[in-house]
Amino acid sequence: MDCVEGMSTLTPGMVDVIVTSPPYNIGKAYTTYDDTIPRNTYLKWMRTVAEESYRVLSDHGSFYLNIGGSLKDPWIPIDVAQAFREQGFVLQNMIHWIKSIALPDEGVAAGHYKPINSKRYHNDCHEFIFHFTKNGTVQIDRLATGVPYQDKSNVNRWGGEKRDLRDRGNTWFIPYETIRESRPHPATFPIQLPVMCIKDHGLDKCRLVMDPFMGIGNTAIAAIRLGVPFIGFEIDEGYRKVANERVSAELRRESNNQEDCI
Repeated sequence: MDCVEGMSTLTPGMVDVIVTSPPYNIGKAYTTYDDTIPRNTYLKWMRTVAEESYRVLSDHGSFYLNIGGSLKDPWIPIDVAQAFREQGFVLQNMIHWIKSIALPDEGVAAGHYKPINSKRYHNDCHEFIFHFTKNGTVQIDRLATGVPYQDKSNVNRWGGEKRDLRDRGNTWFIPYETIRESRPHPATFPIQLPVMCIKDHGLDKCRLVMDPFMGIGNTAIAAIRLGVPFIGFEIDEGYRKVANERVSAELRRESNNQEDCI
């Protein structure tokens, strides 16, 4: 069903983590949804989504909103973030999802690089993940997605835990599959993205994960892999069918893995 209608059936504060990526209103070829509605109408809808999300999110919950824009209209994510701000959300962290990165000195160019033919714009190699909370004071598990120190002398130099692990920071390099058959939805994020968001909030504080724009179920699969309950909403029957099939397959794999461990 429609996500606003669906969330209206939930008890206030019952969701601890929301990970989602709404339509960007940039003309993506969804099966049933019109991704070209007037900007004011789109932002009004986003405010409604934000309002209902705020109601169902727990006081110590996290909302990870993945959104990007277009080269011609880079204001879209900023405008949507402002719409969420108007409904009471606090922007606690602004995370950059890096799709492609170039490190010339190391001879590295990694990730999905989509060429463009333009003399005005740089290639768009990132999207935002806005980490919203209700009060800006939610403690996160910074090392759940941590990375080893390059300089091992730093392991014992700073305060806190004395182990070879540091905060990843607010730039997350997450590549994704580009083969069309692996992406039956025109604008899905990789499973690793919701995995990292859920772990960032803290698995020990996660009773329920929600994705209001479920698509083909990548957040659901992330929740299954992390062993946390999930609920999602999707208006498109075709995407729901794909999501249900993928979730069923993932549950079978998890069940087989558990049997192998016995």
